[in-house]
Amino acid sequence: MTHISSNIEAAASLLKAGEVVAIPTETVYGLGADATNDAAVAKIFEAKGRPSDNPLIVHIADLKQLHPIAGSVPKKAEQLMDVFWPGALTIILPKGEGLSDKVTAGLSTVGIRMPDHPIARNIILEAGLPIAAPSANTSGRPSPTSAAHVWDDLQGKIPLIVDGGPTGIGVESTVIDCSVQSPVILRPGGITQEEIEAVIGKVQMDAGLLEQSQKPRSPGMKYSHYAPIAPLRIIEGSPAFFKEQIQSAKERGLKVGVLGIHEKQSDYEGADIILTCGPNPRLQDVAQKLYANLRKFDEYSLDVILSESFPREGLGQAIMNRLEKAAGHQVIKEDGNTK
Repeated sequence: MTHISSNIEAAASLLKAGEVVAIPTETVYGLGADATNDAAVAKIFEAKGRPSDNPLIVHIADLKQLHPIAGSVPKKAEQLMDVFWPGALTIILPKGEGLSDKVTAGLSTVGIRMPDHPIARNIILEAGLPIAAPSANTSGRPSPTSAAHVWDDLQGKIPLIVDGGPTGIGVESTVIDCSVQSPVILRPGGITQEEIEAVIGKVQMDAGLLEQSQKPRSPGMKYSHYAPIAPLRIIEGSPAFFKEQIQSAKERGLKVGVLGIHEKQSDYEGADIILTCGPNPRLQDVAQKLYANLRKFDEYSLDVILSESFPREGLGQAIMNRLEKAAGHQVIKEDGNTK
């Protein structure tokens, strides 16, 4: 039986006993287990239905927990930790001793972050363990940004959901590989490329963000993610072009949902359901509401969802990364170059 509680001690006790617990972070809710315990980590994959070759991020509460699980910490990684930890930045480092091989999916590296959420950090400190924690949802579904989202996906599969209220950022952490000489962003997220470059200089985005056949070097680089039930299509073009796509779908007898911006609601005439992510261009609001809206579409038995595209800069990199994965990279462009 699954319980919802805010009891930090109960959560820590379950983690020490080898169980899985859903915990709030500032990005999304995570499904945590003892990162040193093979059997406990296996329960994460079982509860989520997650492929075993998809590595997990390890969460720590202070730097004392870092060195037993990281083989080495390069200077640029230290600089990033100084500025962004605790926070929404996962740093890939050479793997140290003691971690379950299931956490890293057989890789020689491990992703580590220190969450900026008091409940998450207090649970980790109380448990005295590094905690492996992917998003607390059924694999492939939109990530959970509230305890209710976790309940919808995982009730009956885990013993406890720790309710910390709605998450603040709404998309997962940025993942940067510092195990290589020139750090590379493997997943855009809550810390922007521009913020990172202000600390350590120019960094590149990994080609694996688009290449689905590669062995994943980071969580979120393989398999479909974040998808609502109805097919999602991203529309890139003018308001008139967006209206044409709605009209075309309606002429085919489809029930249409639209994911867009509050100020543009008049452009979505004809849609059956319109869900907005806040005012334009507040990308923070879009990120915070993105997954909740993708989940809410499932309530309306839609045939297709058409989404606005957003600027691919700053937090927009993370938003578009998640939308493209949710859409299976199906982008309809006004210039005719449909992806």
